[in-house]
Amino acid sequence: MSMRRTAKRRKAAAAIVIAAGLAFGAVGCGHDSGSPDLAKKPKPPGAHSSPATAPAADATKVIAVLKGKKGIVLTLNSAVRDAGGFVTVQGVLKNTSAEPFSESSAWRGDETEMQQHGNHLGGATLIDAKERKRYYVLRDTEGRPLATTGIRIIKAGETLPVFMQFPSPPASTTDVEFQLPTFPSANIEITG
Repeated sequence: MSMRRTAKRRKAAAAIVIAAGLAFGAVGCGHDSGSPDLAKKPKPPGAHSSPATAPAADATKVIAVLKGKKGIVLTLNSAVRDAGGFVTVQGVLKNTSAEPFSESSAWRGDETEMQQHGNHLGGATLIDAKERKRYYVLRDTEGRPLATTGIRIIKAGETLPVFMQFPSPPASTTDVEFQLPTFPSANIEITG
């Protein structure tokens, strides 16, 4: 075997070892006793399709209605805590105007990392006033938000089921404030 081929194989093997080490380190550093273990969490249905859509929610139940600009309305149907330490907020976006709505880029928030994943609901937060904590939308190991993604233009009269997944506040916290950029905030109740 030539020296050149041996050197290339050594570089490839070193790159694999370094990548595995970085991945292991990132998982280890990103976990603390108060955070959910993302490696064990299954991906929400449609989390990385284009667009990612919400699992089915009970559309007859309404926990909050937020009216945004240009006729866009976000109706929240549920905020459910699950045994894995997550809270999933589900609802429906509706364009009540006669014009297409194309200003969803603000919903992804201000964080630089969130800008690279297209238009999504990753800028949403839950505020736990009792514990004085803010909970951000969870992300997968590649930094993509665990929320509805791939939002482009919402046509006049169109509805879009949506979801956002957050770390769970303590079990004693049932009332939180939901915030999404460009919408007024709303107090919602966590169930489950």
